[in-house]
Parts: sequence; C-alpha cells; structure tokens
Amino acid sequence: MKKMLIGAAGAMVLLSSAPVFANGEALAKANNCMGCHAVDKKMVGPSYKDVAAKYKGQGDAEAKLVDKVKKGGTGVWGSTPMPPNPAVKDDDLKTIVKWILSL
Repeated sequence: MKKMLIGAAGAMVLLSSAPVFANGEALAKANNCMGCHAVDKKMVGPSYKDVAAKYKGQGDAEAKLVDKVKKGGTGVWGSTPMPPNPAVKDDDLKTIVKWILSL
C-alpha cells in the first residue's frame, strides 16, 4: 500500500509538470528563442542543456534567468550579447525558464 501511494504521488508530480515542459518549449519557439538557442547544441547562444547544467542546484536560478532573459546581458557565456526581451510576458518567461532548468 505504501509503495502504491508513493508511486501515485510521483506520477501526479510528473503529470502536473508535463504541461509546463511542453508549454515551455512551445513558448520558446513562439518567442523566437530558438533563433539563437537549441536544446542540445550551441548556436549563437548556449544550448539550453548547458544553461540547465550551469545553474543546477542554485536556488535563485529561476529568478536570475527570468531577469536575464527580460533585460538581456553579456559576459556569462562570452562576449556575444543577449538582447533584452521586454515584450515577453513574465508568466511566459517563468514557464520557459522552468522548462530550460528541467533539461
């Protein structure tokens, strides 16, 4: 019985987060993030898997990345600047960043 409850709880967590991951990728595509980034290879900017690895275990990673995407910046991944994205809604940015950090 205990194993069933643990398994059911795990499945609920996975199912409840699945839309965020699918929506995060769709939002990244819709907001042209994929013009400079790819999931698993460097393009103009780092791969999303590299971003996830760099920020793994940092409690403030989500807030840092949302701010970075919104305001843009340079220097973290080299000299190529990331342009600001002020038109992307904050909720959409959070969803995209959660998706990236899940990779």
